[in-house]
Amino acid sequence: MKKSLLQIWQQFQQSYSVEARLDITVESGTAVLEATKIIQEQNASLEVLKPVVQNSSSLLDVLCLPLEQIIGKELSFVSLGVNFLHFYADMTQKCPTLEECVLIVSQAAYLQSLRDILSLYPALNWDSNLDYIAEVREKLQNINTLELDVETATKTISCFHTSELAAAFNQILSSRLIAPNVTKYLANLLTKRIAYNTQRYIIESCVNFPENIQILMGKSSIEWQKEQQIIQNIDKYLKIHISTQSLEKLFNQNYSLKDIYIPLKAKSIGQNVNVLDLETWTKGVLLNQQKLAQVMFVQGEPGSGKSAFCKMFSEWVRQHLHPLWTPILISLKNVDFIASSLEETLQRELKFIFKENNDYSLTNKNTHFLFILDGLDELRCDVETFIQQIFAFQQKCQHPSEMGHRILITGRTSTFQDHHNLERVEILNMDSKLQEKWLNKWNSLPDHQERNTDLQQFLFNKKCPSEINKLAQIPLFLHLLALMNRDQTLVIDKLEQANKRTAKVVIFQEFINWLITKQKPVLEDSDVNIQEHPNYPLDGKNILREAAVCMMQSGGAFCSMPMIKSRLQEYETDIKTTLGELYIFAATKQEEQVTAAHQTFTDFLFAEQLTKYLYDWSKFNTEDQINTMNWQIYDLLGFGKITLEIVESVIGLLTQIPDLYWINLFKVLENFYTNWREGQFIDTSAETLAQIKLKNLQNYRQYENSKKLGQRQVDIYAGLNVMILLLEIQRYAQEHDVLKEYIIFYPSGQPQGDSLRSDLLQVINYCNCLQGESFKSIVGQFLSATHLRATYLFQADLSYTDLSQADLSRADLSRSYLVRTNLSGAYLIAAKLIQADLTGANLSGANLIRTDLRGADLSNANLQDADLSRVDLSGANLRGANLSGAYLMDANFSDELFGDMRWDKSTSWEDVEGLETAKNVPAALKKLLGLK
Repeated sequence: MKKSLLQIWQQFQQSYSVEARLDITVESGTAVLEATKIIQEQNASLEVLKPVVQNSSSLLDVLCLPLEQIIGKELSFVSLGVNFLHFYADMTQKCPTLEECVLIVSQAAYLQSLRDILSLYPALNWDSNLDYIAEVREKLQNINTLELDVETATKTISCFHTSELAAAFNQILSSRLIAPNVTKYLANLLTKRIAYNTQRYIIESCVNFPENIQILMGKSSIEWQKEQQIIQNIDKYLKIHISTQSLEKLFNQNYSLKDIYIPLKAKSIGQNVNVLDLETWTKGVLLNQQKLAQVMFVQGEPGSGKSAFCKMFSEWVRQHLHPLWTPILISLKNVDFIASSLEETLQRELKFIFKENNDYSLTNKNTHFLFILDGLDELRCDVETFIQQIFAFQQKCQHPSEMGHRILITGRTSTFQDHHNLERVEILNMDSKLQEKWLNKWNSLPDHQERNTDLQQFLFNKKCPSEINKLAQIPLFLHLLALMNRDQTLVIDKLEQANKRTAKVVIFQEFINWLITKQKPVLEDSDVNIQEHPNYPLDGKNILREAAVCMMQSGGAFCSMPMIKSRLQEYETDIKTTLGELYIFAATKQEEQVTAAHQTFTDFLFAEQLTKYLYDWSKFNTEDQINTMNWQIYDLLGFGKITLEIVESVIGLLTQIPDLYWINLFKVLENFYTNWREGQFIDTSAETLAQIKLKNLQNYRQYENSKKLGQRQVDIYAGLNVMILLLEIQRYAQEHDVLKEYIIFYPSGQPQGDSLRSDLLQVINYCNCLQGESFKSIVGQFLSATHLRATYLFQADLSYTDLSQADLSRADLSRSYLVRTNLSGAYLIAAKLIQADLTGANLSGANLIRTDLRGADLSNANLQDADLSRVDLSGANLRGANLSGAYLMDANFSDELFGDMRWDKSTSWEDVEGLETAKNVPAALKKLLGLK
């Protein structure tokens, strides 16, 4: 049976033997507040509680008082509520009803939550406009007509913020909070946060009740304690792992990220909008109820500040939104296993975070997590599958009744493709104002007061190369330059000689030197005999490089100390201590394990070690030397894919070597690739190099995904990584007249006569045994300007790859998958693309003379300014395609087998040339284009 709140309160008044009082005055709230204070200082009594019932219409009458009497004070409204019901049960000699318990517990918990949340904002004056008090009193009277029964009371206890009581309380509180310095938006946001936070105090109340009331409230004592444990685990996680992230010292210096962080700017992808403040954009999407199905993606180049933003924003959410939104920061490089759904993967991560409770459910309506997934490119599992899972998960979360969570993910520019459920921004480089703001913060650090920290003097110098100035707009590189400038270790001459290829390389080299140099005083002041460390800088570099190799081969997140020691057996120094002193690799809580401070440093150090080997290989000629090189390739590269950043650093480092034998290096690597492509390293009865490397990796690789690595996978990674190096060496050689005649790489072998080469297709198919990777995901971004003339690529999947400027003349790409592939400026003369899927492909400026495109899907493709002379478009789908400026002389639009070419109103024919000579043009198209 339903009862109004007024009827329930009157029942309390009768039981406490007091007269009913219906008017709400300041004294009403004072009675509640005084009782709360007394209970806080001494035990409750009937004399203390009677005035509450006599002089009030509810506990919420406190809202009519100045809030300064509540905020920041040691008050326990929860104790008031628990004691109130305890005495009520004693007087009536019976257990209170569920409705009676819910009325008192919900109001006491709500007031406790209000005290907690508003205390976080001591600078705000909540009492600057008390004109609203009359309105608050009126609304307090009105809620007395609300009715409770067992069903509504149960819903209130299980999920307060969705209840009718919460809605009524929120309406009152929102009116109370609005003031000249508190906007309506802020008042509503704080009210929501208070409502969400109320649940913890409902649970706390239930934990303190006797068992009969606990059961009445829906759970046993153990179950209520488990509920409380979940909240305590979340609190512990936020305190230990979120609030400390921005306070950790950087590079062993006396400052933290918080001390030097500057909010970043971004731009929305695919929209014509002005520059955005990254944090403002993220808050807007997060708090927009119309965008609950949208995944937030923040993209940026290495060093642009993605991880720093994640740390700072997660702390902001903790301070200003929790528990409306609870931040969970997950570094994806630490995730070594992807389950069949994102729910399972996140559940696994939550179990790891909340070690004391393994029963946490993502369907708990009282917790809305903001999962901040940092570093999509560093994920060691199948990225494409993971992305699909992210969208499916967020789609489910648009209905808070099921799961009300949000996903914010970061990654590098090329990671995510467009999706209708994607809100995407790209971090912009720092403009002069942001750069100046950062440098002002840097200069004002306490330790910098007596030091020369004026980096601007160098950056504005005419001798400073433009490439260095560009890098100084990226947060990581600005920080490194500022550090070295402060300590006067910047080698200006080297920086002045830097170009586009070498600018990053020079900065990283100088930074590694700075790291090692600053450890000299540590050695000199210690008990270590300096005579035993005459080669400390050299040893330090070698240790860092080999540690980077181990880190890369272990997945990028962690590696074991025994693995590092196995590669440094000739060193007698304390490797673990040395690594700790050099900051880049730090010890973890697990014994004999280290982790990387920043992936960018690991990439560069790995590139340095690879370059060291490449220099040696450039001088190899004898059979023994080539055999040594073959093993070293498997040892160094047979673990996984090398990244674009590694490759760029390698080429930059190689260009610094004055006596490098480029042509011989190309020849020995090409010889290895040819032998690998033909299977000579794997098709043998003897123990293979891949098998030896696999055994070595299995001794040390500890993450779960390493089980997917077998001999074939090791063999594939070694071969594809060499292929990438050959492609990039060729790209560099084409810029130099002396080299470009001798360094020409044919991935499928040099074509002979009119025959087609299928070697590359065999390589692509061989890669199908990889799990979570493919040929296109490993090599796809390196294929621009590749020589693929007369290559047989039937049904090959090259979607999303970069084949811009590639020579694919006479290639057979029939039924191939080229979705969103970049073929701009590509040469496809006389190529076959029969029934190929070119949806959304970029063919702008491509040469498609005599190309066979019968039955091809070119929907939404970009064919702007493409040469389509004598092309066969019979049956091709050109719906939504852009043919503006295309040349279509003698093109064929229809035949008996494939029928007419198809188009729609979205197909662009603007400034098309040569149509007057085209063949079999459909009548409807002639009419549309005004052709005779």
